[in-house]
Amino acid sequence: MAGFTVAQVVEVLATLANLAFLVFLIREQVICWSFGIVGSLLSVYLFLDARLYSETVLYFFYAVMGVWGWLRWHRQAAQDDNPVITWPLARHLRVVPVTALLALGLGFTMAYLTDAERPLFDAFTTVFSFLATYMEIQKVLEAWLFWLVLNLASIWLYHDRNLDIYALLIAVYSVLSVVGFLRWRRSYTRQQFNASAP
Repeated sequence: MAGFTVAQVVEVLATLANLAFLVFLIREQVICWSFGIVGSLLSVYLFLDARLYSETVLYFFYAVMGVWGWLRWHRQAAQDDNPVITWPLARHLRVVPVTALLALGLGFTMAYLTDAERPLFDAFTTVFSFLATYMEIQKVLEAWLFWLVLNLASIWLYHDRNLDIYALLIAVYSVLSVVGFLRWRRSYTRQQFNASAP
């Protein structure tokens, strides 16, 4: 397209694919993973170009996890057994400190071994996104709360690196994280009611 750089075109296409992913994820539809894979692979190019190496690793991870998510959700849907679940507080209290330590390790590694921008901040959003993605695939309700915090933090990071379309997308994600949480909580409540019904 005349007047646009390759990176800008890729950013728009990745944004559309990632937005479609989130809309279908909220609706608990398996097709979400197809859009997620495409959007993630396009994003890898963008983050390499912006020298956000932890984000590059993250989006490559998203693409791989998208394949697993598609396979798992497809299999579970075929068995009519893909419920929304919750994690007990004790599990969160074990997982969060371990994830924070891993983030510190990645951040210091990126700071000392690469020319990465914002290495600690980038590492924290990256490693906690690994956790939130795993939770999402398992349909853990609290994943949406993790995403809300991560999305709000990522708005600044992307704006700082002149990825303003992505910053806007992540702002939309922040709102949709609330929508996703409320919708999945309704599904979870309905499942609990149906399970207790005689």
